[in-house]
Amino acid sequence: MLRELWRARSLVRMLARQDFFVRYRRATFGVLWAVALPLVQAGVLALVLSTFVRFELPIPFVVFVYAGTSIWSFFNSGVAAGSTAIADGRDLSTKIYFPRAALPLVRSASNAYSLVISMLALLGLCLVTGTGLGVEVVLLVPAFLLALVLTSAFGLVFGALHVYFRDVRYIVTAALLAWFYATPVFYPLSFLEENHAGLATALSANPVSGVVVLSQAAVGMTGTGLVAPVLWTIGWSLGLLVVALVLYARFDRVFVDLL
Repeated sequence: MLRELWRARSLVRMLARQDFFVRYRRATFGVLWAVALPLVQAGVLALVLSTFVRFELPIPFVVFVYAGTSIWSFFNSGVAAGSTAIADGRDLSTKIYFPRAALPLVRSASNAYSLVISMLALLGLCLVTGTGLGVEVVLLVPAFLLALVLTSAFGLVFGALHVYFRDVRYIVTAALLAWFYATPVFYPLSFLEENHAGLATALSANPVSGVVVLSQAAVGMTGTGLVAPVLWTIGWSLGLLVVALVLYARFDRVFVDLL
């Protein structure tokens, strides 16, 4: 199966590029929406929360929140689209044979274009707000790669399960709504570590927390432990990839019969 996926890499790349550009083709502002949506979300959160809550941060609050929302938007859209990718791709699946695992990977790869643009916008926001950038900015690279692997892993597992259980899309949608608030996007883990140590430990085990704090650390967010959340994210990614490998190795060839 892995060999077949490797041979299908050109197909994944082509479909991902097509999916990304078709998504914004008829929009007046085009790919700028990839930046605008997370930026609006970050702006609203920063405006509302700064009125009621005060966090002592080494960087502007809007930069802190945007660093988190850009990662979360990528994860949210990638997992939601990946969970239905195989069922949604039934027309293509019934015409030619290719490893069905390619379909969730296409969704993650397509959204990766948006994440790259969002990260460039994050650097621009740092310059506009006067946020100093240091050598830690290179952490954006592992943050991007880790977010891509984690999102792909979840998409692969949920996509396979959705072929058999069509309730998965609704469960994933509901879970993502609650998941957002359990992710340190608009509050620093360091605040919880000082005031609610048990809760901070639990949230560190959140699969997305490691990627979010890594992205925030890249733009100067210090004082938050990186090791535990990042290790949890790596562990979740590897574990889910193993589960996905087992699922697709066993059921890939019968997926089309259930579509």
